[in-house]
Amino acid sequence: MSRRPLAWVVALAAVTSVFAIHARAETKARTFAGSLQLDYLAVPTESPARRFTLDGATVELSLKLSVDVSDNISTSVKVCFACHGFEAGLAFVDLRAADELHLRVGRMTPAFGAFPLRHDPANHRTSDKPLPYDMGRMVHRDAWNEGILPTPWVDNGVELGGTHFLEHGQLDYAIYAMSGPKGNADAADFDFTQSRSGEQYYVDNNSQPIVGGRLAGSMELRGHGTLALGGSVMAGTYDPDAKLAFYIAGIDAAVDLHWLVVRGEYLVRRTEMALGSDPATRFKFGPGADGRFSDFFVKDGFYIEAELPVDRVELLARWDGMRRIGNVLATSQLDSDTSLLRYTGGVAVRFGTLRVKGSVELYDFSELGSEVALHLGMATPF
Repeated sequence: MSRRPLAWVVALAAVTSVFAIHARAETKARTFAGSLQLDYLAVPTESPARRFTLDGATVELSLKLSVDVSDNISTSVKVCFACHGFEAGLAFVDLRAADELHLRVGRMTPAFGAFPLRHDPANHRTSDKPLPYDMGRMVHRDAWNEGILPTPWVDNGVELGGTHFLEHGQLDYAIYAMSGPKGNADAADFDFTQSRSGEQYYVDNNSQPIVGGRLAGSMELRGHGTLALGGSVMAGTYDPDAKLAFYIAGIDAAVDLHWLVVRGEYLVRRTEMALGSDPATRFKFGPGADGRFSDFFVKDGFYIEAELPVDRVELLARWDGMRRIGNVLATSQLDSDTSLLRYTGGVAVRFGTLRVKGSVELYDFSELGSEVALHLGMATPF
């Protein structure tokens, strides 16, 4: 065994022993929960829309079972069914020494950003996700290769984190090592299919983990609501030879005034590309002023949304967008500096635990024109 893997094993064993010392056997407590959404997407400005989005009816199902083995040990397993079939959304063990220190080992969504914490369809008011986190429902999804970090991002690894409670708030932190995104040896971007397809095996493609972390906090606004702030980072390589690096950073903020909720996030990703033996034919645009082809691109995005509850009716407005700067493959529809803005208005009506959602979205692409998308769906937790 090489020194690096041995060091990882020794470090993990040392941390695990801390939790094992505190563990006490207790009666097991089990919790089963889930959510279900059926959504219909129509694009009246384009027929058929199937060639650039997953229109029509789609179902998102989430089933989660949690077991408290003791005061210090719990396990969770979650299965999801969506456009790409059944997936293991969670399968991990939590070892807890204190509120400020817990170790999570297995398959999970790493702590990055605020939206992934509420990505289940019963936990957000729109039928689809904000553009930086979109997975499959945005218009011209293939041209943009999805969002910046499609959610839920599920990966194998280990995460160390905790929460420190204050008199009028709390601080949360997490650091993790995961298998990471995947791509081919000649990749020009992530291949998200490799990360969620069982046919590709759920293993690390380059034997080197990616690392990341999150720091967040919230505070009470003197009885008028809460303010939450957070920052996240993630970095590593994604190709089989571990030569193509990527870096992702994000910031998020949310204000909950009870009668109004406003949220926003900004994400940016720098991704290296393989130039290949003949970049002049591989890429759509030529070299820069220095005569060299750039070997990376930058994609960033944001969303700002507001929710206004009025009895059992909830009104929603969202503005989100993305921008990509850098060369593209010769077959791409995009320019070297391309952007997308989207404007969304929606309403959700509660009937008990059932929520009926409707929204209208206006897409404004810098190269691909404008499109209108209509969503009508139903979602419920159980």
